[in-house]
Amino acid sequence: MQASDRFNINSQLEHLQAKYVGTGHADLNRFEWAVNIQRDSYASYVGHYPMLTYFAIAENESIARERYNFMQKMLLPCGLPPEREDD
Repeated sequence: MQASDRFNINSQLEHLQAKYVGTGHADLNRFEWAVNIQRDSYASYVGHYPMLTYFAIAENESIARERYNFMQKMLLPCGLPPEREDD
């Protein structure tokens, strides 16, 4: 791999990270990454009707109730954020 290839790959990665929130960045901590993954998953479940139907049948709930539950889980998908240490 040549130096120009590495530069090109890094510039493409930086462009993707700036354009899409879910791809992360260098200062992203573990909690924020987990929150992004959970919210993306819940949004996908709500947006894809067959998947939403599957969850509703599996949990014996109505589709509207399942959609509501997923929307509520999107608020705090991983619980409260951990306390930050000030250096």
